[in-house]
Order: sequence, then C-alpha cells, then structure tokens
Amino acid sequence: MRIQRLLAVAMLSSSMVIAMPVTAHASEKTGEIAECMVKAAEKYETAKEEGKGDAALFDEEAKACYSAPSPILPETGELFWGFLSFAIVAFGLIKFGFPALRKGLADREDKIRGDLEAAEQAKSAAQAADSDHEKILSEARAEGAGLVDEARKAAEQVRLDLIARAEADAADVRARANADAALATERAMADLQTQVAAMSIGLAERIVQHNLDAATQTALVESFINEVGGSRA
Repeated sequence: MRIQRLLAVAMLSSSMVIAMPVTAHASEKTGEIAECMVKAAEKYETAKEEGKGDAALFDEEAKACYSAPSPILPETGELFWGFLSFAIVAFGLIKFGFPALRKGLADREDKIRGDLEAAEQAKSAAQAADSDHEKILSEARAEGAGLVDEARKAAEQVRLDLIARAEADAADVRARANADAALATERAMADLQTQVAAMSIGLAERIVQHNLDAATQTALVESFINEVGGSRA
C-alpha cells in the first residue's frame, strides 16, 4: 500500500514537471495567436479606411494565425527536458526512495516479528508460572494433608498412651490393694492364731489344774470363751 502511494506521488510529481513547460508553452502560443489576430484586425481596419478593405484577406490572415504551431503539444526540446526531469525523479526514487522504503518495511516486519515473539515468550512464561503455581499449591495441599494425618496419628498415640498408663496405674492400684488386703488377712490370721494359741494354752492350764469330768470341762470351755469374748468387747 505504501509503495503504491509512493509511486502515485512520483507520477504526480513527474506529471507536474512535464505539465509546467507545456502550460507555459500553451500560454505563450495563445498569446501569439491573440497578438496575430489583433494585428490582422488592425491591418484590416487600416485597409478599410483607405478603401481597400477586403474581408477575404482578413480571413486568410486569421487562418494564418491559427495555422501556427499547436499550443497544446510542446516542442521537442521541452518534451525532452520533461522526460529528462521524469527520468531524474524516477531514478532518485529507485535509487534512494525504494531502498529506504524497503528498509522501513523490513524494520517494521522485524519489529512486528519481535513483538510477536515477545508476546509468545510472555505467554509461555505465564503458562510456566501458572504451572509452577499449581505445583506449589499441590505440594502445599499434600504437605498439609500429611501434617494433618501426622497430627491425627500423634493424637491417637497420645490417647493410647494415656489409656495404657491409666490401665497400668489402675493395675498398680489393684495390685497394691490386693497386697494390702492379703497383708491384712495374714495379719488377721496371725492375730487369730496367736489368740487361739493363747486360748488353747489358758484352757489347757485350767484343764490341767482341775481334774473334771466331760460336762465340767465343757462348761469350763464355754466360760473361758465367754470371758475372752467379753474382754474383746
């Protein structure tokens, strides 16, 4: 599109260069014809005043004025200089204008290509950043899930440890209670044995001191038991 515009400007400039001498030449020829017609008219008026006016002669002179070179077509020299000017303008455009235009177009293409590559790189970088972001989020979720699972396992282990410790403490309490009960039972049995032994010894002493029959011995034993029971009360 720019090349076409540049060519149009060049053609217009060349046309103006050619048209300038042509216009000047046309104006000059038109002036010459007018001057020739004025001279023919003056000559006709002078001849008419002298009584020699002839319209046919005026027509011939007028035709002679119009038979002069064409005011439209330039002369060969002017046409040569016009084409030479056009050739100089065309050469200048081909030599300097078109390379500069091609360089400008190439620079613009390079800039557009660079912008596209930069946009593609930015897009790739954005996609990579988004992928890294998703990866970081996934790792964070996995790490969070792992921490929650570890916390749950630790809490469960603490619960089990507390239960085991409580059961162990309860077992110790029960063992101590059983040991205390057994010790108390042993002490009670020992006390009972001591008391029974003492009762037996006392009863035997009484039996030995008195030679009694069976009924008397029975009454004596019952009396001794009552005494022992009364002393405990």
